[in-house]
Amino acid sequence: MNLTELNRIAAAMVAPGKGILAADESSGTIKKRFDAIGVDSTEENRRDYREMLFRSKDAMSQYISGVILYDETIWQDAKDGTPLVKLIESSGAIPGIKVDEGTQALPMCPGELVTVGLDKLAERLKKYYERGARFAKWRAVIDIGSGIPSMTAISVNAHALARYAALCQVAQIVPIVEPEVLMDGDHDIDRCYEVTQRVLNKTFQELRVQRVALEGMVLKPNMAISGKKCVKQASVEEVAEKTIRLLKACVPAAVPGIAFLSGGQSDEEATAHLNAMHKLGPLPWGLTFSYGRALQAAPQKAWSGRPENVAAGQRAFSHRARMNGLASKGEWQSSLEQKAA
Repeated sequence: MNLTELNRIAAAMVAPGKGILAADESSGTIKKRFDAIGVDSTEENRRDYREMLFRSKDAMSQYISGVILYDETIWQDAKDGTPLVKLIESSGAIPGIKVDEGTQALPMCPGELVTVGLDKLAERLKKYYERGARFAKWRAVIDIGSGIPSMTAISVNAHALARYAALCQVAQIVPIVEPEVLMDGDHDIDRCYEVTQRVLNKTFQELRVQRVALEGMVLKPNMAISGKKCVKQASVEEVAEKTIRLLKACVPAAVPGIAFLSGGQSDEEATAHLNAMHKLGPLPWGLTFSYGRALQAAPQKAWSGRPENVAAGQRAFSHRARMNGLASKGEWQSSLEQKAA
């Protein structure tokens, strides 16, 4: 394992002003997104859509540090025969790959899930590395509800995340460690804070047990935020303050960077929260975005599956990427959104 090189890539993934595009929607998820805009989820349409994003020169070269791909996408070629990974590399961004294989019900723990996909992961990582992937992603899902999460669910998911991370580093691939505490539910921000603290503490304990080099990884956590159905929604300032306090308590300074998931926040909320956190610096690690829906909802709608809308889709993507790029330096203002509109 070349830790210097892993650290270099991890630092590039969280470079100031840039963040990660999560374009790793599973076939089921992208079908739902395409259904919403009236587009058939065929392999060709999925390819055309992602090619549109990766060919958005302004966004990709200025604001996107890396792209998380789905297994189907990493093997696809653009319409002109160029591998999609080469389009990403030529823009200066780093190709990455989602390697978990989704979730299964956790035995003895009703309503809780465990992420699977460790079997044969070592062999898969070798192939992904040969194809150009230099980082990977594994998502654990922790739900908040009546009597959950259990310590069992937190432990098994943290253990799997750490085993995945160790396998990645041996394969010379930077692991994105993503323990997501879901924002579904009616819990308040303090309950989210308390559960996320337990999850992060257990995750870093397991990473140490598995001998993962913290300097060669990126953390992708949720923010401390109110549940979607909570009557009292926390303000932007409270989300920023509590999230930073939580991360300082749980995340060692050896970690090069933290790239947040958007987790169902609206486009502007995800941007505003990230921006407000940068007002609370200086911070011990790079802090940026790794958004999927919050970067893609606008371009998907603008594109709507029509070739004549590619330029409009790229403009919408460039705008969201720029807004988040500014937020990752604390330079975003809501007035910039109105100007674009």
